[in-house]
Amino acid sequence: MIEFKQAKKHVLDHHRDFGEVRLPLEKAMGRILAEAIYADRDFPPFDRATKDGIAINYDALEAGNTAFSIMDVAAAGSSQKRLINATGCIEVMTGAMLPADTDTVIMYEHLTIAKGMATPTKAVKRGQNIHYKGSDKSKGSLLLEVGTKIGPPEIGILATVGKHELRVKKNPRICLVATGDELVEVSETPEPYQIRKSNMHTLKAALLQRGLSSTLVHLTDDETATRKAISELCSSHEVLLLSGGVSKGKFDYLPKVFDFLGVEKVFHRVAQRPGKPFWFGVHKDYGTTIFAFPGNPVSTFVNYHIYFGSWLNQCFGLPTTEINVILGQSVVNNTDLTRFLGVKVSAESGKLLAQVIHENGSGDLASLSKTNGVIQLKPNTQYDEGQQVLFIPTGSLFG
Repeated sequence: MIEFKQAKKHVLDHHRDFGEVRLPLEKAMGRILAEAIYADRDFPPFDRATKDGIAINYDALEAGNTAFSIMDVAAAGSSQKRLINATGCIEVMTGAMLPADTDTVIMYEHLTIAKGMATPTKAVKRGQNIHYKGSDKSKGSLLLEVGTKIGPPEIGILATVGKHELRVKKNPRICLVATGDELVEVSETPEPYQIRKSNMHTLKAALLQRGLSSTLVHLTDDETATRKAISELCSSHEVLLLSGGVSKGKFDYLPKVFDFLGVEKVFHRVAQRPGKPFWFGVHKDYGTTIFAFPGNPVSTFVNYHIYFGSWLNQCFGLPTTEINVILGQSVVNNTDLTRFLGVKVSAESGKLLAQVIHENGSGDLASLSKTNGVIQLKPNTQYDEGQQVLFIPTGSLFG
């Protein structure tokens, strides 16, 4: 058995690159950029009006001109107009190209218009209500770095620079493997000695939140069949996430099967709770990374986020999601194990405050719905109310 800190380091040290793939823009949401994105022209590409109103030459106003004859209209999407007479004005719509020989926009709300004449009703500043060419970014500027996760703002930027197709990091082929004769389908009515398959659906949903797809497999407690299935899955997947089969029970065949198949064991058993029986390794021939979590629901869920989530971030070059929060009550870890306690973190008075959600052991799946993460507690340590602790999110902090 190894310490948690060592186990986490071993997992992160085995990060890998899954390569790249080209995707159309409409399928890029949630993916990780594999190319830097640069401005293909100035942002904005021209001086543009930011209000509906009139464009004037400020010198005429400064020279004493108090009313401006409306000479034309400039709409968004039309070519540039030109102000022929400096004492006149051109009506402009928001987003329109600023007419040549004008330098100031006055919004309709600050005008009176009558008989084709526009008269300002409030003080005017030279250059107001104009979004100047290149004021956001100049042509050639870096807009998005390699490793950026693509969300709605990034989609907008990619569309703006004409990236209808782009390179993103390839997602790994993942298989979720449930083990045990006690498991039945969700649609079935279990016997008193059976339970429905919940862990794999929990993990599948967690993967979907990250934009990752996965296949589901159920292995019964048959060593020969398990050996054959694991061999086939390693040859066709880059990641296996397993639940159950790694403890010390007589039907926990996985460690023996992994050894038989030539899977390199990096470690088995970690001084932590929940998740002490966690097994981690890599197939020597296929390079398949294997996370074999204990079968209890809380153990599987928590260790998925602590280990697999961090490992995947490392693979994609994403930053860690671990943050510090403030304890809302005193907590003690009087064991020799690193403890992970489910908490509900909320923002209070400008601070992230964590309240411990009490659970009834690592099989208490229902308690997970009340949490949005776990706090990490060092062995044999007392934590006081108001003290900072490390927090690993497992859900949304704000909604």
